[in-house]
Amino acid sequence: MTGQLRHMLRDDDISHDEQKQILELGMKFSENRFYRQPFAGPQAVAVLFDKPSTRTRSSFSIGVAELGGYPLVIDKSGSQLGRGEPVADTARVLTRMAYGIVWRTFGQDRVEEMAKYATCPVVNALTDEFHPCQVLADFLTIAQHRGGVDALAGKTIAYVGDAANNMSNSYLLAGATAGMHVRVAGPLGYLPDSRIVADAKRIAEQTGGSILVTTDPKEAVADADCVFTDTWVSMGEESEYAIRSKPFWDYQVNDKLMSYAKPDALFQHCLPAYRGKEVTASVIDGPQSVVWDEAENRLHAQKALLTWLIGKQRGDETLLA
Repeated sequence: MTGQLRHMLRDDDISHDEQKQILELGMKFSENRFYRQPFAGPQAVAVLFDKPSTRTRSSFSIGVAELGGYPLVIDKSGSQLGRGEPVADTARVLTRMAYGIVWRTFGQDRVEEMAKYATCPVVNALTDEFHPCQVLADFLTIAQHRGGVDALAGKTIAYVGDAANNMSNSYLLAGATAGMHVRVAGPLGYLPDSRIVADAKRIAEQTGGSILVTTDPKEAVADADCVFTDTWVSMGEESEYAIRSKPFWDYQVNDKLMSYAKPDALFQHCLPAYRGKEVTASVIDGPQSVVWDEAENRLHAQKALLTWLIGKQRGDETLLA
């Protein structure tokens, strides 16, 4: 059977039904870590890092191995990409050897160029614009705690903090794709790109979801089923924390802010977290926090995504169920 080459570069690269299919696979991998082994051989998957990583490196390296494959992990310092080789040239070489390419990098244009020249699936493991693998794990976590994948549609999620970052963008697109009511709150000057908001609203009209962008954290969190936040300062900006964090203190997720959400609302954070800054210890270490399930689910969700992508390429329906 002839397959179709698919990539995961941003959260709306998949449809509502496709997202559900991937998350259902994720549920099965969480129950049986060796549910499918599409890379048995072992077949190699190139895992490239231009940025430091703990959870992404661990989950993809272990995940590819558990899928029966060989994770070829390449850091920026050890690749010709780090010395200025064109992305297109790297793509042409890797796709003659690897069965998939996973890349944690900077500009979104880089993974898009990789996908343009690749003949195997390309996965965005984080760019400055999007973090789709993280949000798949986050939604898998909600599904585990709140009635399964079918229960995601209609749920209300709130993201507060730096609403101009990659996590905010991904929650908007992925949440709309899931049919969720997505609320994003941040200070003026730190709100999402209007083009991404427009894309999310267009998707939400089709799935029954909704989008709200506000500067009021209480409005965003009111009666939410799950509250998300992220660090206020991106990698490489830590020395400027005191200055860069000033606009965000009203968006700290603390007990008072969580009290506006549903009484059983979940709390999630993509980590690393800075207690006493974007979230208090009482919240992230409290009973509503599911951050450790969320971190583990990076493994299960990414294995599901890789399995789904390679199943699509091979035209192998047995890998998709």
